[in-house]
Amino acid sequence: MGAFPDTPVKRPLVIGLTGGIGCGKSAVADCFSKLGVPVIDADQLALELVQPGKPALAEIAATFGPKMLSSEGQLDRARMRHLIFSDAVEKIRLEAILHPKIRARIKTDISALQACYCVLVIPLLLETGYTEMVNRILVVDVETATQVDRVMRRDSSSHNDVARIMATQISRKKRLAAADDVLNNEGDLQTLERAVQILHRHYLERCKQPGRMNTP
Repeated sequence: MGAFPDTPVKRPLVIGLTGGIGCGKSAVADCFSKLGVPVIDADQLALELVQPGKPALAEIAATFGPKMLSSEGQLDRARMRHLIFSDAVEKIRLEAILHPKIRARIKTDISALQACYCVLVIPLLLETGYTEMVNRILVVDVETATQVDRVMRRDSSSHNDVARIMATQISRKKRLAAADDVLNNEGDLQTLERAVQILHRHYLERCKQPGRMNTP
């Protein structure tokens, strides 16, 4: 469905995919990927950047102490997650290490693409100022109660743990207000796939618009 135009563009249209925790961003990204759309996942890039031997991991150990590393020299993600969700200052310190490197990697990956549009998955797109890197914002949305229920079942988290994480994210109201496109994910996978196919056709049509400039 919806093959990309044969003529590559100078810079792809960049769709910033975001949404609150538990909204189903990964499922939406998978749907786009199955349609042949290039997907760049900021969280996956962050994981790559903190692998043993990478400069970012050394900076984290120097900043937060060796306690943030496991006995195998890996980042102790559970410890780091607990720290940044309980201390806003520490969260800012971590972001100062990772965000410049993630931004640079995103720019490199986008510049290498030969597609008319791509999907850039950034859970905290609106909170961290990455909006300057995208042309359109696609918000995956569900009711707050659905978010809490999904995360509790997925991560075996307590209600308080989920609430604490959600408190660090922008409100649902503000997220929806910033959206160019909204994808409701309260239904089943087939419903989601159909909704993504509609968006896919819409984005392909935008690719054909004459004289478009894809610089955010």
